[in-house]
Amino acid sequence: MARSKEFDEDAVLLKAMRLFWEQGYEKTSMANLVEHMGVHKRSLYDTFGDKHSLYIKALQRYSKMMEDKRIPVDNLSAAEAIRLLLETALRPMNEATPKGCLLVNTAVELALNDPECKEWVNQRMTGTEQFICELIKKGQHSGELDKTLDAEQLSRYFNNAFIGLRVMVKTTDDKERLRSIIETTMSVLKKN
Repeated sequence: MARSKEFDEDAVLLKAMRLFWEQGYEKTSMANLVEHMGVHKRSLYDTFGDKHSLYIKALQRYSKMMEDKRIPVDNLSAAEAIRLLLETALRPMNEATPKGCLLVNTAVELALNDPECKEWVNQRMTGTEQFICELIKKGQHSGELDKTLDAEQLSRYFNNAFIGLRVMVKTTDDKERLRSIIETTMSVLKKN
């Protein structure tokens, strides 16, 4: 008869995700994970596989968490929705989440040499670009934004600014500086 698990799989996966988020993939050892997650090494391997498999599962869990936190944009103008997206980079999801972004961390640390991580990062970044592009097109359709703006180019620009903000929150607590970056970024949408 198989033994039942003595731990909540999602709860320990969240612990692993946060540890990877704080320390990075390379710096996090299996011993760190076992201690931080509060599970036996054998249980960790049986449930999640090796360190890389656990990291991929942590990335998938991060994706779900981000989808659950997606900003509601139905009642916002395009510019308001884009501003709100940029502002989400300035605040952690909750008290228990580290500063910055696991997606950006993965892009910087692993995407160059890990095809699976590279694909995951590219899918998420492309998804954000598409989301922003849809907002810009919505704004153009409603007359809020200039129809001559290139929605695809602008979506890349805003996604790049969003990623930059997610990096900067790890290095500064100067909210005014970060907000001024958002103001400057948003100024490209102003009609002439």
